[in-house]
Parts: sequence; C-alpha cells; structure tokens
Amino acid sequence: MAKSLQEQLLKAGLVDQKKAKQIKQEKRKQAKQTPKGQQVEDETKLRAQQAREEKAQRDREMNRLRQEEADRKALKAQVKQLIEMNRINRKKGEVGYQFADEGKVKKIYVTQELQDGLASGRFAVARMGDAYEVISRKVAEKIRERAPEFVVVLNDNKNAEPDEDDPYAAYQIPDDLMW
Repeated sequence: MAKSLQEQLLKAGLVDQKKAKQIKQEKRKQAKQTPKGQQVEDETKLRAQQAREEKAQRDREMNRLRQEEADRKALKAQVKQLIEMNRINRKKGEVGYQFADEGKVKKIYVTQELQDGLASGRFAVARMGDAYEVISRKVAEKIRERAPEFVVVLNDNKNAEPDEDDPYAAYQIPDDLMW
C-alpha cells in the first residue's frame, strides 16, 4: 500500500520526527476545537458558492458579448436592406465621380444629374460590401444614425453660401469645370 505523505517525507529525510509529531498535535487540537464536520462543510459550501458565482459572472459576460454581436449583425442587415431598397440606378452613367474612402480615391460612374446631386448634397454614396451605391440624402441620414461607417460621401449643402472673408468670392466657378 502507499504510505502517507508524512511517512514519505520522513523516509526521504525532508522532515524530522519531532516536526512531524508537532504538526500532528496541532491538527488534533484544531479538530477538537471545531464542532465535528462543521468546518469541512462550511469550507466546501463556501468554495461551491464562489464557483457558482464565478460561473454565473462568466455566463453573463458571454451572453452580453453574444447579444452585442447579434445586434451588430442585425444592424448591418438593416443597413444593407436600406441601401438595396433605395439605391439609385446608375447603369447609364458615363461621368466619373471621384471620392475618398479609407484614404484611397475611388471612382464610380454616374449620370450628369446624379453628379450634380452628389455635389449639392441631394444624393450620397454608401458602401455596400466592396461596391458603392448612390442613395438619397434622406436614406443616407437614416443610415448615418444607425451606422455612420457605411455612408462614404454626404456633402453638406449649407456650404453653397460663400464666406465674407473669401478673397475669391467675386470669381465664379464654371459649370463645365472637371477636376
């Protein structure tokens, strides 16, 4: 049979007989001072309670993360549906419209009417996956409330008024100027 830990330590010479006897007496005193079985039960119950609380806390955190992920997916699906339902057909577009997205210049082809609307702020450009779609200003504002990262271009039409300090206010920009 296997020997107790105390006997193994004695045999290995790590603990002497006197120290082993002293530890044994302390354990006996401690056991007599506490009512029979109470300490063991309390300790076990306390550990079990702590384990349950920790598990409940982990479960709550995991549920919160899952809920946030589900909310993000639902929001993306909403935005995608808004863009698909309200995109403006630009199949006959021959005029290039350039804009910046994530530090890169992108180009889509639109009609002259759409280009004027994009410049004045009546229309906006929204990102849908790897593609870009032209949508109305009203829809772009709804999307911007939910997820602003999907709206790439939404020009502010309040900039039509020239500043008082603008030295070039007297000079008109030609309509046919292409950048």
